[in-house]
Amino acid sequence: MAAGTTARAGRLVRRRPKRVGTRVLWRRRITLLIAAIALLAAFHFLWFRDSSLVAVHHVQVEGVTTSNGDEIRAALDRSGRDMTTLHVNLGELQAAVRDYPSVASVSADPSFPSGLTITVIERRPAALLGSGSSAVPVAGDGTVLRGMGRGGSELPEIPAPVPSSGHLDGVALQEAIVLGAVPGPLRSQIAKAANGPEGIKVELEAGIDLVFGNSSRAAAKWAAAARVLADPALQGVAYVDVRSPERPAAGGAVTGSE
Repeated sequence: MAAGTTARAGRLVRRRPKRVGTRVLWRRRITLLIAAIALLAAFHFLWFRDSSLVAVHHVQVEGVTTSNGDEIRAALDRSGRDMTTLHVNLGELQAAVRDYPSVASVSADPSFPSGLTITVIERRPAALLGSGSSAVPVAGDGTVLRGMGRGGSELPEIPAPVPSSGHLDGVALQEAIVLGAVPGPLRSQIAKAANGPEGIKVELEAGIDLVFGNSSRAAAKWAAAARVLADPALQGVAYVDVRSPERPAAGGAVTGSE
């Protein structure tokens, strides 16, 4: 029996070949056309985003206040000018200031066609490692801020050597975290931090000891200490124990009625 035929009711019937409908053909053609247009558009965008037409020519760096700020601004300016406003690489900007520990992070806001604003978030000095002219500032996250000034104000001391790694660990790190969380009104009253049988202790210039235990919940512990110190009914406080910030305890105090 010949191919393409079949027997039906005692006679030969030829099968008709399947035909692709006109609609299906048009759908396929339209799909291919759309894919080709999308591919062409992507190619042109990738070319255009790195072209000189949108190259960065004007860089503005904000948020830098440290003594080595000119160096940081120059490094970011050089890095930013190698980019375009359609292709900003944050990784390259961060790498440009990797050697400056005062820089915590950077962000960038391009302005078409040729402007770029870079915002720097800085680490602030929270304490000093060592004493005298050789003292080095350290941030509240334990980063040693080499090459950075003290910020024009006296800072409390942490009795620990300057680590070669550039970052504190152990007890010294916990002390830095506690001092980094000091609320503004109390910052000028801090003398130093130390570690003893009760854990971390911060000594105020007035001779009052604040017992923190460890660095956990440092902000809540400082808030509890501030409430106790601001109580006008308490006089002659020798220490404030804020290891449990919900239940702070004051020692050596007398009330105004006594």
